[in-house]
Parts: sequence; C-alpha cells; structure tokens
Amino acid sequence: MRIASADLSLANQLGAAEQSTKSIDAVCNDERVLGQYIPLLYHYNMLQDVDRVGAFRAAIELLVRPGMHVLELGGGTGILSSFAARRGATVTCVERNPELVRCATQFIQANGLDRDITVVQADASRYVPKTPVDLVVCEMLHVGLLREKQAHVITAFKRNYRDAFGPKLPVFIPETSILMAQPVHQSFDFAGYVAPVPMFQSPLLDQPRTTPMSALAPYANIAYDDFIPLEFNIQQRLRSMVDGTVNALRLVTQNVLGIDMEKRAAITWPNQCLVLPLATPFDVVADQEMELSFAYTAGGTIDSVSESMKLAAIFETQRC
Repeated sequence: MRIASADLSLANQLGAAEQSTKSIDAVCNDERVLGQYIPLLYHYNMLQDVDRVGAFRAAIELLVRPGMHVLELGGGTGILSSFAARRGATVTCVERNPELVRCATQFIQANGLDRDITVVQADASRYVPKTPVDLVVCEMLHVGLLREKQAHVITAFKRNYRDAFGPKLPVFIPETSILMAQPVHQSFDFAGYVAPVPMFQSPLLDQPRTTPMSALAPYANIAYDDFIPLEFNIQQRLRSMVDGTVNALRLVTQNVLGIDMEKRAAITWPNQCLVLPLATPFDVVADQEMELSFAYTAGGTIDSVSESMKLAAIFETQRC
C-alpha cells in the first residue's frame, strides 16, 4: 500500500514568519476579540441571523417555564435572555465585555424587561450564581468549537457549579454539538482569478461552487452535560463518492438546541461551514479510500487546524 498525501497546512508556509512577529499583545488582543470579548459591531450579524435567533427562541420557549431561574453565559446584547424573560423566567445575563454590558442594560430596559433580567459583568468561566439555576444558555459557538470558548466556559461552569451546589446540573441550551468533516472540491476561481483561501460558507451543504467528495464524517459528539473534550486528535478513513479532485476540507457543526419530546423532533442550528484549502490537491476515483488526520485544541485558531491537517488518497499496491 502506498499513500499519496496532500498537506492541508497552507499556514505552514507563512506560520514561521507570523509566529516570529506575533507579540504577547497580539495574542491578548485575539483573546479579547474572539474569546469572550466579541465587540458590539459583530453582534449586528448575530441579531439579523434569523436562523440562529429563531432556533434559540424556539428552544427557549420549549424548555423555559414561568418561575425558572435562567442563566445566560456570554449574553452579548441580551436577546437570548429576553426570550427567557418573556417566558416568565428570572434571568441572569453574564457578559464580560463592558461595552456590551452597557448596551445590553440599555436594550433590556428599553424593551421593558429590566425587572426580569439582571446583567452582570463577569468572566463567564469564573461566574457562580448566588442560587441554583434551572437552565443555562451559552452560545459561544464557532464551527468545530474553534475560536470561541464554548467548551472551556461550560467545562469551568460545571466544575464551579457542582462545587457550590452539588452534583445536579441545570439543563443546557444547546444540549449537543456534532462536529463533522468532509473532503470537497471547492472552486477558488473569483472572476478568473484563482485564490485558494480559507472561507466560511452558509450552513446549507448544497453549495454550487462546492462538490462533496465523500459523505460527512462525524468526529466528535459533544453533550454539554457530560464530559467535554478540550483536545481533538482525529484519524479517520473516508471513502470517495465520485471521481474528481480533492482540493479542500470542509468542517461542519450541527448544534442540537433542544428536543421536543411530544413532536419527536429536534430544534437544531448549524454554524457556518469552514472550508480549508489543500496546499496540493489530489485526484481520487469513486469508492477510493482517503485517510484524514488533524489535531487541535477547543477554542484554538483556524491556523492551528490547518497546520495539523493531512489528507491522503490510499492506493492498493498490485501484487504479482
């Protein structure tokens, strides 16, 4: 058996130079911007994302009951807290960014919800409520659990909460995140100019410029009330569905926000997909095996994923 491999590490070509010039201040700034410190400007896109807002509203309306104590970690503008308050819950909205604390407080008051929602400026990974809560909303989600701090925040919250109130945990929204990967052929032709760059896509998998080369391959199923892995070290074999050229890998994340038991249906919300180009594309034929490996830390950078990823077409050696 021989393996024709293609390194996904485009970042390797620039990584050494970038790392040599990246200061501590830049690292801290990255944490502030995309850790728990997303600026107000980014929240416009979140507020106008009807799929995101609608899915969280449906899950909150399904699971929240009058009289509940609801905690939102990383509350941003407070819109998800508002859905819980309108269901009759008492809500604590925790936000680290002082700019967003001010804005959320103003918005909540303007919407007539200031008696029901308390905005607290605090680090969500360290915050412990004064009394037990019934339900926790946390949307610090990025495809693959990259960049943002969903995994770290909920892991820390569960530890702190159990230390304060015992083993029973509240309900979490989302309940589960399913992380998947898929080799694809991606068109990187922009008005006749070929530029293979990492890109985000709408979560709809039917993209006219993208050809799936294998089925989606789940590599992690994260239940937030259970153990949450903070390190991913993935090795998988995939099988091509069609003849063609593999020139990118797509990461896909589906989040289950809640389960409607009566309707036997899940309320889901997918993150945007992430497409990472290969440094060296390779050809496959239908039903040919490919080998994929990558490793990264939850909350890590996109570059850290690219640097570790390898994709290989496997060829069986003919024997005489």
